[in-house]
Amino acid sequence: MDVLIHLFVGLHIIGIAALLGGFLTQMKAMGEGTARFGPAMLHGALTMLVTGVILVGLNQADDHSVNNVKIGVKLAVLIVILGLVYVKRDDEKVEKQLFGLVGLLTMVNVFIAVLWT
Repeated sequence: MDVLIHLFVGLHIIGIAALLGGFLTQMKAMGEGTARFGPAMLHGALTMLVTGVILVGLNQADDHSVNNVKIGVKLAVLIVILGLVYVKRDDEKVEKQLFGLVGLLTMVNVFIAVLWT
């Protein structure tokens, strides 16, 4: 079971990398007001959602303790990110504040995962 959990942690990190990488590569465009949500950002957020849910299930099935409040907060932040990216995915450009908010929320989600013990 540990191998399976580690596999999904790796896939979860790949999802974070796609979402955060999509944000970071467009920071210059964000400054110019021409940033947009690319497909990698949407797929990264979806990957995070699916693998996160699977990880919670696998950890509970393996009798590991799961902090449900932490998972709930991370899920709420991710749903906001996913909603924003999904709704604005076809727009030619996204407002600076909205694009920055997605990047900020992504980093908040990472820090919640790492620092909340």
